[in-house]
This record gives sequence, structure tokens and C-alpha cells, in this order.
Amino acid sequence: MNYRTPLSRARGLGSAREGSHHWWRQRVTSIALFPLTFWLAISVANLPDANYEDVVVWVTAPWNTILLLSFIIIVFYHAMLGLQIVIEDYVHTDWLKILGMLSAKMVLAFLALAAAFATLRIVFIG
Repeated sequence: MNYRTPLSRARGLGSAREGSHHWWRQRVTSIALFPLTFWLAISVANLPDANYEDVVVWVTAPWNTILLLSFIIIVFYHAMLGLQIVIEDYVHTDWLKILGMLSAKMVLAFLALAAAFATLRIVFIG
């Protein structure tokens, strides 16, 4: 028999006061991705018949490099925030939730580093 009051049972199970901060980070990254996605779509659309050298010249332009790296970082961070919400909401076993979030963050971090490395390699090596 449990003699604890409903309030004492509920303590520690409530809000961690992280929800609004997470919500704001997701919204800010989505707002930042909006113009970056249009820039990337228009830029790639202007390179329909480009060969490798033309793409290298386009990537090595300073503004294009900065915007492309910004897009890579923000899109993977935004994806990580979204996957975290999905895993938290739909995975109910604690160890699976921790494993899922850890693996998702590691895979997305690896992919972001790989994309940034590929971009920087094109910029510095050609």
C-alpha cells in the first residue's frame, strides 16, 4: 500500500523547464533555414549544365562557402532537434529512448562533420 500523497508522487515527474527553450531553438533554426534553402535551390538551379570545375568555382566563392557551411550546420542541428522530439514522444522504454537519442545525435553529428569536411576540402584543395 502506498501512503504517499498525489503531490509527492508527481514531484520530479513534471516539466524539466526545457520545453520552451527547445521549441524556440527549433523555430529559430527553421526560420534560418527558410532563406538558406531558397538560396541553395536558386544557386543549384543556376548550375544545370555545370561541370566539376564550375561547381568548384561556385563553392569556393567566399559567400557561397559561408552560406553552404551555415546551411549544413543548421540543417543537421534542426534535424537533431526534430528527431529528439520524435524519440522522446514515441519511444517509451527508457533505455531505448537513451540509445535512440544518443545514436541519432552521433549519426547526425558524423554526417554534419562529413558534409562540412567535404565542403572545406573543395574550398582548400579544389
